[in-house]
Order: sequence, then structure tokens, then C-alpha cells
Amino acid sequence: MQELDARADQLRHQRASLPEITRIDELQTGRGDLDDRLRDARIVVDDLTVEQKKADADVEQVKARRTRDRERMDQGLITNPKDLERMQHELQSLERRITALEDAELEVMEQLEDAQRTADTLAAQLAETDAQVAELAAARDARWVEIDAALAEVSAARAPAVEGIPDDLLALYERLRAQKGGVGAAALRARRCSGCQLTIDPAELSVIRAKSEDEVVRCEECQRILVRTVDSGL
Repeated sequence: MQELDARADQLRHQRASLPEITRIDELQTGRGDLDDRLRDARIVVDDLTVEQKKADADVEQVKARRTRDRERMDQGLITNPKDLERMQHELQSLERRITALEDAELEVMEQLEDAQRTADTLAAQLAETDAQVAELAAARDARWVEIDAALAEVSAARAPAVEGIPDDLLALYERLRAQKGGVGAAALRARRCSGCQLTIDPAELSVIRAKSEDEVVRCEECQRILVRTVDSGL
């Protein structure tokens, strides 16, 4: 029974410490950072998109005014020399204004392109992370199926092993397992306790030798239940 329980403990440890689990945890931690950065990058893209639309509108508005003034001049609607001179100066101011606005518009466009490129890169990294997590999760789940099947076999084999063991002895065994790192019963081999790996002194061996086969024997050093075998050296 101890061997079966040790095997079950080993399988449960394997189940909880698969390398896929550690890698998934690492990727999920990194994914959280990527997700935050992507959200921030998309906010920047949205803000710059609004800013670009405003810059486009400002350029178009000034250009529309320039076109309107030119048409008035070309159509001869302005005949007063002073008004004509003033209009020419205004057209020059509008040209300078358009140049400044177009420069600002171009700068915003470049910033938007950079921000969109950053957002696209982060989105690609996030998608790659999700793909890796999905692949690792599938591998983890497959290993879990194998381990769970092995655990079921151990559990099925344990049931008949428990039969016939007195309740008080079984309770002692379970208590010792909880206290002694999962080992409640240890084989006595070559006069050595396989639990604490200490050699039993001759006097104690004599005491053990004198006990009946159905009497519970415990190691004096570690208090585990000693299981006598043909190799005990008694």
C-alpha cells in the first residue's frame, strides 16, 4: 500500500509540476504586460486619428478660403485697388498658413503611422503568445489525461490492498504519512529502516525478532511503521 501511495504522490507531483504549466504561467504573465501595452498603444492611435482628422479639416478649411478669394479676384469682383492689394496680402498669409498646417498634418500622420505600427506589432506578439499558450495547454491536457489514467489504476489497485487492515492501524499509517513526507510505512531491509535510512541496533532487532508477525513494529528513530520482509536481516 505504501508503494502505491508513493506512486500516487509521485504522479500528483508530476501533474502539478509539468514544464508546460510553468511555461504557460510565464507566458500569461508576459501576456498581461503585452495586453496593457497594446491597450495604451490603441489609445494613442485613437487620439492621433482624431488629431489627424482635425488637421485635415483645418487644411481644407484654409484651402477653401484661398480658393474662394482667388475666384473673386479672377472674376474681377474686387475692383478697388486697396481691396485688391489687401486680398493679395491675405492670399500670401493663407499660403503660409496652409504650409504650416500641412507640416503639422504631416507630422501627425507620421506619428499615427508609428503608433499604428507599434500597435500592430504588439497585437502580433499577443496573438503569437495566445497561440503558444493554446499549444502548451493542449500538451498539458494530454499529459494530464495520461497521469489521471495512471492515478486511476493506482487507486484501483489500492482498494484491495487496504482490505483487512484494521482501522486503527490504517489511521496511524495515514497520520504518519502526513507527518513524514508521505511515507508512513517503511520496509526493514538488511537491518536498516528504509524510511530514515538508519541501521537498527542489535538490541532493538532482538525485540523485533521476538514479536509476532501480526504485531505492529515501529522504528525507534523515525516512528514509521516497519514492514518486515525476507530481507530484513532478522
